[in-house]
Amino acid sequence: MAVSIALIILLGLSADFLFRRVKLPGLVGMLLVGVLAGPYVLNLISPEMMSVSGDFRKIALIVILLRAGFELRRDTLNRVGRAAVTMSAVPAVLEIAGVMLVAPPLLHITYLEAAILGSILGAVSPAVVVPLMIDFMDRGRGGKKGIPTLILGASSVDDVFVIVLFTVFLGMYGGGEINLAAKLAEIPLSIVLGIVMGLIPGYLLYLLFKKYDWRPPKRTIVVMGVAIGLTWLEGAVAQWVAVASLLGVMAIGFVILEKSEPIAHIVSQKLKKLWVFAELLLFVLVGAQVNIHVAWEAGLAGALVILAGLAFRSAGTYLSLLRTPLNAKERLFCVVAYIPKATVQAAIGAAPLAAGVASGEVILAVAVLSILLTAPVGAVGIMVLGEKVLSHDERAGYRFKDLRESMGLPHAGETVVSRRHGTLWKVIEEKETWFDMPGEAEDEHARTVQVPGISLRYWKIASGNDPGKGKTMTYRYSRHDPPFQEHWEILYDW
Repeated sequence: MAVSIALIILLGLSADFLFRRVKLPGLVGMLLVGVLAGPYVLNLISPEMMSVSGDFRKIALIVILLRAGFELRRDTLNRVGRAAVTMSAVPAVLEIAGVMLVAPPLLHITYLEAAILGSILGAVSPAVVVPLMIDFMDRGRGGKKGIPTLILGASSVDDVFVIVLFTVFLGMYGGGEINLAAKLAEIPLSIVLGIVMGLIPGYLLYLLFKKYDWRPPKRTIVVMGVAIGLTWLEGAVAQWVAVASLLGVMAIGFVILEKSEPIAHIVSQKLKKLWVFAELLLFVLVGAQVNIHVAWEAGLAGALVILAGLAFRSAGTYLSLLRTPLNAKERLFCVVAYIPKATVQAAIGAAPLAAGVASGEVILAVAVLSILLTAPVGAVGIMVLGEKVLSHDERAGYRFKDLRESMGLPHAGETVVSRRHGTLWKVIEEKETWFDMPGEAEDEHARTVQVPGISLRYWKIASGNDPGKGKTMTYRYSRHDPPFQEHWEILYDW
């Protein structure tokens, strides 16, 4: 298995580099590496690795969903709330209807089997969509109208909604008694329980981090452990009640961000570094799940069913956004962002075959084909269209994030040591500010230009001094100042 991990790292990074060089999303290259290296083509990944790939993919997905939670602000959620709820249901329902309309004559299956297929195809892939939306949020794209946040929230609930419908249709096929009203009631119940399951431990983690002055990476490890525990709890209580644990994972980050932005930034930055490895595992292993031989069996008829479903889905997405502040181009971007399919299709595509559905092989073939057709195309479409359509606020917070990352600045609460004197100081205040710098404006008639800066206030740690009492000093950092590491070193004590 160790060799398989090495192959995933080396081949995945190489594909990411090559695809970025030709202006394509690196994740597309990782997906293709997974398809080629998987057991259905070159068989380079060991069976042991494939047997645990589901756990690895879940952990990687948790990493990016936690990052998403640490970017979700209350005011942005309030702006996109109604649209997110509409987008979580209407597009999926219309896609299922579209598949039920065209699949029976094209694939020679029953309407109930078409409904099962539609519910599998109706889920957008968080593995593809969430990382791209996080990238836009990091760079300030679409922040004015909260478009990345809208898609993050809607896509997460969309999966819950579709999986419940899939369970209903599969149960109807099996001939068992299905209480339709009770099953549909599971959708809002699972959403609420999932959010509550995240808010409670998120608040407890905030209290823990405030009481005990832990440093990275300990905070990040604890958050990861709690998030993984939530996904385990979902399976443990599944026989009694459905819980949308992935929403709970995002809620952990949300509540910590609401209570303490400095702590949230610290954990988010460590997750960002962890994502470099998690991204490789996620996309390469998702690609390795794809059986191209099965996809080939779906043929042209399967592709037509997928395209018809996407047409209905796109209409539903556009309709969901009609009474929002988004313009036509921004709505079109949301339509494209709702195209990629991968995670859910790879997870449940074979379930009907295992359950004895007569057209199970056909359903699996179309599900696999949907990954091959929509994941790369959707990812490319999101990247290309997002760069052209999404607004770019020049004073967006990402300017400060870039400055902080490039200079390696600490956050409030962290301890630093003076390289010159060896004394310990605690960062007790941080402030993002804009200030004027002379002679840098592109306009030759302008005398100054505003640049981002971060002001840090330090308190000297000395015996006998209570926190906040004693010597303090304040420094401001911008891209024109010497690197932070020239005079200071962040002390990572556990």
